[in-house]
Formats: sequence, C-alpha cells, structure tokens
Amino acid sequence: MALGQGFRQQQRQSQKLAMTQRLQQSIQMLQFNVEELRDFLTQKALENPLIDVDTNWNNNHTSLSAAKNVTTKADFIERVSTSNQHSLFEYLLDQIHLTLRDTHLRQIVLYLIEYVDVNGYLRIDEAQARQATKATPIELLDAITLLQQLDPPGVGARSLQEALMLQTENDDHAPNLAYIILEEDFEAFVNRQWELLAKKYQVELADISSIYDYVRTLTPVPGAAIGQDTTGYIFPDLVVTNQNGQLALRTASMAQPVVKFRSRYYQQMGQHDDQEVTEYLKEKKSEYDWIASSLAQREATIFRVGTVIIEHQADFFLEKTTDLQPLLLRDVAQQLKVHESTISRSINGKYIQTDFGMFELKRFFTKAVSKRPTGGKVVSADSVQHRIMALIEQENKEKPLSDQKIVQILNAENVELSRRTVAKYRENLNIPPSSKRKQYLRTE
Repeated sequence: MALGQGFRQQQRQSQKLAMTQRLQQSIQMLQFNVEELRDFLTQKALENPLIDVDTNWNNNHTSLSAAKNVTTKADFIERVSTSNQHSLFEYLLDQIHLTLRDTHLRQIVLYLIEYVDVNGYLRIDEAQARQATKATPIELLDAITLLQQLDPPGVGARSLQEALMLQTENDDHAPNLAYIILEEDFEAFVNRQWELLAKKYQVELADISSIYDYVRTLTPVPGAAIGQDTTGYIFPDLVVTNQNGQLALRTASMAQPVVKFRSRYYQQMGQHDDQEVTEYLKEKKSEYDWIASSLAQREATIFRVGTVIIEHQADFFLEKTTDLQPLLLRDVAQQLKVHESTISRSINGKYIQTDFGMFELKRFFTKAVSKRPTGGKVVSADSVQHRIMALIEQENKEKPLSDQKIVQILNAENVELSRRTVAKYRENLNIPPSSKRKQYLRTE
C-alpha cells in the first residue's frame, strides 16, 4: 500500500515538473525574437521526429511598401550589419601576403597580427614579442610600422591617441595641425584647452575648433568595421499599413517559422504493436500539440499588444507627428488584463514594419513628463527629448545653452522639468554639456 502511494506521488511530481518545464519554455517562446524562435524550433525538430519546421521566408512576397530604412534583400527585413567574407585577422593576413616579401620582417608582422584584437588594437608586450620572434628593437619597430600601414587606417594602434594619429596621417584632407596636436598635445586637446593650443600654435580658436570637429569624425575602433562574419537581419513580427487614413495591422507571417506535423510518419509508426513505440509517439505528439498551441498564443499576444500600441500612437503611424504619446507597460497590461512581464516579453526584440521604416515595439513606450495647463494634454518624455534636441540644434554655437537655460525655456512652454532631468535626457541623446559644445567661429 505504501509502495503504491509512493508511486502515485512520484508520478504526480513528474507530471508537475513536466508542466513547469513546458510553462517555462512557453514563456521563452514569447520572449524569443523571430531568429531565436527559429533556432529553438529547429532544435525541437531534431529532437522530435514528428515535427517539421519550415524556416524559409517567402522572398516573393510583395505586399509591403518599400520602407526608407529597409534594404532590398526583401521588403520585410532590414539589414543591420554588413557581411564581410573575412575576419579582421584574415583581412590583414591577405594584405601581408600580397604586399610583403617573404623575409624575417614579414614573419614578425605575421606574429603581431595574432595579437590584434577585434577593435584593431595591438595588444602585446614588446619584450615578449622580441623574445618570441628573435627581433631586435629596430626590427620590431619596423614590423609594427608595416602593420600600421595596412588597411583599415588605425589598425595596429596601441592606444586611442595612436589610432587617431594613424587615421589622420592616412587622410590627405586632414587639417594641417591635426596630426601634430594629437601627437604633442593630446591631453590638452581632449580636455578642450583650446586657448592654450591656439596660443602655442599661433592660430585662431576657430582653427582648433575645426580640428576638434574633424577628430570627432574618426573612429576609436578602427578594426570594428572588419570581421562581421554573419549578416544580421531584423525580421518584423507585425506590419502596419496606412490605408486612406485607416491603420491596418497584421502579423508578418511571411517571416515566421512554420511548424508542421509529420502525419504520414506518425501513421506508419502507429501501426507497430510495440508499447514503447506507442508511448513514444504519444509523448512526441503531445509535444507537437504544445508547441503549435504556444506558437499560436505567442502570435496572438504580440498582435494584441501591437493593436494597443497602434491605438495609442496612431498619429505617429499616420505620420502626423514624430512625437509619441506617453505609454507604460502597466497601461497595456491593464487593458489586456495580463501581467506587465508578459508585455515586456512581447515587445523586447519584436519589430513592427511601417510604410516608413522598421521599429522595435518597445520604442513606443515612453513615460509622461507633465501636463499642459491648456487642454490637459500630456507631454511624453519622447517629445520633450525631441524639443531639447531642437533647441540645441538651433543654439548659438559660441554661447551654447546650459541645462538650466533649457529648463527655463521649457518652463516658459509649460513643461515643468528639473535641471537634473534635462541633463539626463541630454545624455540619453548623446549630447555633451554646453562646456563641450562651445565652438569658436572664425571672424572675417
């Protein structure tokens, strides 16, 4: 009797554990983006002979309008990185074989490129390099110089300063004093001690300001553009179109993986009288049913969330404004009667295709900042940030607006913000403080 009770208890615990694992995987499926979902389902298909996954999207689908931010690979995907056939190491290796004769010096350069990181910087102790290559100090210096003459400009640098110098040296259009200032007065330059530099080099402040603007166009990671081994794509989950002023939302089914049940295999295997085979098929059929149901639930949940977003941000999708209305996770959760975590999983890494570009769903969530006295219109953080950016773009570059001055302007426009909040929004926009935005214009 005790044994029977123990067996039933163990069976009940196993069923509960299986349900918990499936619940966790259902949650994961909601959180996955399209590409992650494909990988997950492909793995399931390898484990379950009753599941067949079609991960090929329909390249012939043409119902979407060409979007401004979308490439021509297909109307419904956006390319987000450039495909390169070579890693940075291979790219450098090819150049060495094509440009350098087979000498001891080339062997040293070949050794050095093994210590160039993905950002293009040479990360090696020179004493270690000399010992490993049997190079003299002069030979090592020559090898580093040869490495630094390879493409991309700046590769082989041992510091940010050297990376900027190498790029400047390689640019025929660089300002005359740019290289020498980077070499001899780097600290003063980055600390914006421009009056000191202008006096030292006997030039105007506007000349130093122009050099600063030029240096900002250089890259601090010269090797980053090389070595992207895979092509990244954004696959939309939803598509919204403007049909004569009416917004229409649909699921972007052409990019979604399709799970199919291998019924013929199931029927053939079901003809066996073996009890183990019967139980195995039952288990795998149950798993297929669960996956199909979870996929349908995932699609329905994302669509429902997308519908609420469209309702709240209709003016944005109708291209009447670039500002967003305040919208919080809890607002959507309350409207759909689900937990906030469900909304968070539904929008993270999920994209919507519009007539004018591709956007991540979480982009449409922004908190309220204040209320205007007239009309009670709520101002979103998004619209305030747009206003701050516009003010800074229009400011006098010789007398840029301080955060406190921006606060005063916004207050006059009935937007109540603290200086600290303005500073935070400015930093979110990657805009430096006024002291670092000041420019000295040339006087004619």
